[in-house]
Amino acid sequence: MVDRLPQVLVRAEGGAVAFAAIALYFHLDYSWLLLVVLVLAPDLSMLGYLAGPTIGAATYDAAHTYAFPIVLATLGVLTNTDVAVQVGLIWLTHIGVDRAIGYGLKYPSGFKDTHIQRI
Repeated sequence: MVDRLPQVLVRAEGGAVAFAAIALYFHLDYSWLLLVVLVLAPDLSMLGYLAGPTIGAATYDAAHTYAFPIVLATLGVLTNTDVAVQVGLIWLTHIGVDRAIGYGLKYPSGFKDTHIQRI
């Protein structure tokens, strides 16, 4: 079990991020319809794989890192821009769920080679 602990922790972390993002989203009384419409939008980044595995991994990883939605949501809070907060929270929800079910950032060696599998 100890050798699998990092993978378990990364998945738990993803679940916690998804839970927190959804809780904040509904606490702020945002539209569930927008959540349903946009929650899978980050997966459009997989289209980068049409240009090959290196570009595909880069586009997928750019859309599946916590950094961008955290910055977006934070800027939304600081500028009182609800749309930015909503999109940031939806994006965080998507990434968190992905991590919780085992999808991680990709290596150019193959779509199934992720940072979760290599931890």
